[in-house]
Amino acid sequence: MKDIKLEDRLIFALDVPEIDQAKDLVAELDDSVGFYKIGMELLMTGQYFDLLNWLIQQDKKVFVDLKFFDVPETVGRTIARLSDYGATFATIHGNQALMEKAAQTKGDLKILAVTALTSLDRGDLDDLGFDCDVKDLVISRAKRAFEAGCDGVVSSGLEVPFLREFVDNKLIAVTPGIRPVANDDDQKRVVDVATAFKSGSDYIVVGRPIKNAENRYQAASNIQKIIRSVFE
Repeated sequence: MKDIKLEDRLIFALDVPEIDQAKDLVAELDDSVGFYKIGMELLMTGQYFDLLNWLIQQDKKVFVDLKFFDVPETVGRTIARLSDYGATFATIHGNQALMEKAAQTKGDLKILAVTALTSLDRGDLDDLGFDCDVKDLVISRAKRAFEAGCDGVVSSGLEVPFLREFVDNKLIAVTPGIRPVANDDDQKRVVDVATAFKSGSDYIVVGRPIKNAENRYQAASNIQKIIRSVFE
C-alpha cells in the first residue's frame, strides 16, 4: 500500500475555458475534492500559473497535465522550472531520453508518463502506425518509464491490472476516463470508480461526471464514499 490519503485519490479535471469558472468550481466543490488537474485549455487563458498558485494557496494539490513533448534538454529544463511551483504531478509524453531527462530534473515534482490516451482504441493505433495491442503498448511504455526514473504513468483502468503484473508496484498509476455509469462520449477505454481501484489504480481523474452533475458537491462526495468503501 502506498502512503496516499484516501481523499487525495480523487483528482477532479478542471476542464473549463476560463479561470473564473475554474475557481467557481473549486469553491463549489469545497472539501469534497482536494486534488485538481489543470490542462491545456486553461493554459490558453494566459493565467495558468496564477491559477496554479491560487490552488496551492487554497491548500489544494495540483496535477499539471500539459504532456510535455520536445527534445529532451528542453523538457528537462521545463520540468526543472515547473518543480518550483509546488505542483504534485506533471505529465510528459515521449521517448526514453525525454523521460530520463525529466526524471533527472524533477526535484519534488512527480513525473507521470502518458501510456496510451483513453480516447484511443485499436483502430486509432492502426492510424498512428502502432502494430501492437493497446495492452502491449501500455506495458512497454510503463516499463520504460519506470526504468527511466519516472514516478508513474497515466493509464486506462483496463490496462492497470497488467501493469501491476509486469511493472514494479512502486509505479504510480493514475487512471483517467472514469465513468460511474454507462458511457457514450469520446472516452473509449473506461472503467468505473471501484473497478479502477480494485484493478490497482492509485488515483482516478474524474471530469464530466462531476462537472455535469446537478449537484457537483454531492457527486464528488459520492465518489469519495466509493473510494472509502474500497480501501476501508
